[in-house]
Amino acid sequence: MDLSVLDIPFLIQQDQIDYYSQHSFIKIKDVLTPEVLQHFNEVISKKVIELNKVDTPLEDRDTYGKAFLQLFNLWTHDEEIKKLIFSKRLAKLAADLMQVDGVRMYHDQALFKEAGGGITPWHADQFYWPLSSDKAITVWIPLQKTPLKMGPLEFSAGSEKITFGRELSISDESEQAINKNLKINDLPHIIEAFDIGEVSFHSGWVFHRAGANVTKTTRKVMTVIYIDKDMTLKQPENDNQVNDWHTWCPGVKIGEVINSELNPVLFANE
Repeated sequence: MDLSVLDIPFLIQQDQIDYYSQHSFIKIKDVLTPEVLQHFNEVISKKVIELNKVDTPLEDRDTYGKAFLQLFNLWTHDEEIKKLIFSKRLAKLAADLMQVDGVRMYHDQALFKEAGGGITPWHADQFYWPLSSDKAITVWIPLQKTPLKMGPLEFSAGSEKITFGRELSISDESEQAINKNLKINDLPHIIEAFDIGEVSFHSGWVFHRAGANVTKTTRKVMTVIYIDKDMTLKQPENDNQVNDWHTWCPGVKIGEVINSELNPVLFANE
């Protein structure tokens, strides 16, 4: 399998950087080839099956549990998956969009929305992260073509300016309260399918959700969360941030650059 595309820079345009600056998310087509995605679909699916410990029937789970199977830091479990997670092509895109000199790993997540899986409620990721600035971004990589019926990621364009709802974890409450507030603010709600090879990037504070998967096929997605290479750890503001500190930034002290063995620099401008 030729994986050289993973380290070939993607020629992003200034208008795409401007779009991200305005809306705090962007979808970009043809970032990865169908062949590469099929390869990682197979490799990641195998690893998810191996590592998954959820055996509760879908109908008996809470809203969060119905949203997806979630497995973290697969790069530490599989050298082949690490090639995707450490892709300089993706990391440079993250740095270019955030307009920073480089990015390091925060962590990765496989998000597999099973056939019949429920919605992913409205939320902002950075509620969970003890990060000192908003220079954090997630690449959302569908491992297959993702039509609306499969539950692709949806965005509230420009909602990073809204502070209401930032204190809410992913839940029925966040779905209802944030949805109501976003409608009041009349922000564009972007709901679009993803073509094969298309990925999205979104900031830590932009509100997003996903619909239910009403197909008979699992929606398979791999994500990588990047942070500014100079990001420092802030005093955690909730128990989730305390957990993230000790799980994804081991040994880092408050006020220090997040530079543990789990947070390598993935791209830096020379």
